[in-house]
Amino acid sequence: MNRPPRRPTSRPVFKGRGGRPLGTGGERPILYGWHPVVEALRNPERKIRKFLATENALKKLHEEGVPVRVEPEQVRPGDLDRLLTPDAVHQGLYMEADALDAPDIFDLPDNGLVLVLDQITDPHNVGAIVRTAAAFAVDAIVTTNRHSPAATGVLAKSASGGLEHVPVISVRNLSDSLDELKERGYLCIGLDSEAAENLDDIAMRRPLALVMGAEGKGLRMKTREYCSVLARMDMPGAIKSLNVSNAAAIALYAASRATKG
Repeated sequence: MNRPPRRPTSRPVFKGRGGRPLGTGGERPILYGWHPVVEALRNPERKIRKFLATENALKKLHEEGVPVRVEPEQVRPGDLDRLLTPDAVHQGLYMEADALDAPDIFDLPDNGLVLVLDQITDPHNVGAIVRTAAAFAVDAIVTTNRHSPAATGVLAKSASGGLEHVPVISVRNLSDSLDELKERGYLCIGLDSEAAENLDDIAMRRPLALVMGAEGKGLRMKTREYCSVLARMDMPGAIKSLNVSNAAAIALYAASRATKG
């Protein structure tokens, strides 16, 4: 499907890497827990609007040399408990901050490594994927405006600070975005347990986009059609499927080895 490349200036500006795109609610992202808050404090691009911390947490920040860029409001642990859900592990730190700007697909590097998430809705899974993406130096995660969790709260905690290091590009139409990646020269590999090709047999090269589907549903039919190739990951054991965040980690490891150097 050959179409002329679209210019970045003609595309809407989105907010990502810490919040919903502009025009979809605009709620200020909430970060809590040690790693999400510390990484936000270390990121000069993250504009902090509210910062609450317990006495012990503030002491630990100073002991570890974390730059406290804004004056924190000292509170008791119970004050944070009341702000969050009962199962939230805040470790004495709570922050409200602006979302970080996300790049356009046309701004991605010519030799980039990208993850594309096709309607993965569980914030724990997406957060774990963000954390893994940060570990493998992924250049961006592409996801949809709808049917995807906001980069806040549970997702941010599960990402363990990864949101500060991996841009999240939220798009209206995933198929168009895959088309744009291919226009940029990206090899778009859709991970599908029923695919004829084995991922080990694919000649992976950069720029590369790994396309992951939601658990249970997998990749949507239209998403499959817009991938360059579909591939499966063979499992030698009795269980043939993995949690999507685990599958993403294995796929990224395989991609990093295959494209090394």
